[in-house]
Amino acid sequence: MKPVRTAARVMLSAIFVSSGVKILLNPESKAESASRVTERVRPLLEKVDPRIPTDAVSLTRIKAGADVVAGLLLATGHLTRPAAAVLAAGLMPTTVAGHAFWTAPKEDRAAQQTQFLKNLGLLGGLLLAAADTEGRPGLKYRTTHAAGRTQREVKRAADRTQREVKRAVRTAKREAKIAAVSASAGRKLG
Repeated sequence: MKPVRTAARVMLSAIFVSSGVKILLNPESKAESASRVTERVRPLLEKVDPRIPTDAVSLTRIKAGADVVAGLLLATGHLTRPAAAVLAAGLMPTTVAGHAFWTAPKEDRAAQQTQFLKNLGLLGGLLLAAADTEGRPGLKYRTTHAAGRTQREVKRAADRTQREVKRAVRTAKREAKIAAVSASAGRKLG
């Protein structure tokens, strides 16, 4: 399955790397359509830190850079789950800003709807990649099973301790009985 995963990740990331590079070279080409989203997040960004750039061109450039880096990480198999999550998070505002077919003129609506649905398909692939553990147990499985193992180990240790205490009590009783018998035998002889 590894070759299939590798090929799928490369194919999935190709569009993000190629479009990210194009946008990095010419961010103004997408800044106008991105402004629908950037204008809405501008007040939030200014509240977080006034030093963060809030203009559409800078935000478009930042998003394109994130697409290139995350796409390359996904394609090369490094940090695949976080990279897919970053790409998925960036794809949502891009889809809404760039392919809002419900607001498009009637003659352009079909093309925008196709692009919107293509992006939904990409989002589905990214969500699968973000959730893919590559056949290894996920974090939830490992933590619940580690907790279960720990509980079993504690129970075994408690059972072992209880058996050892019972054994020690039996041994002490036996030795006390032997000592009592030998003391009474010593009194009879003396």
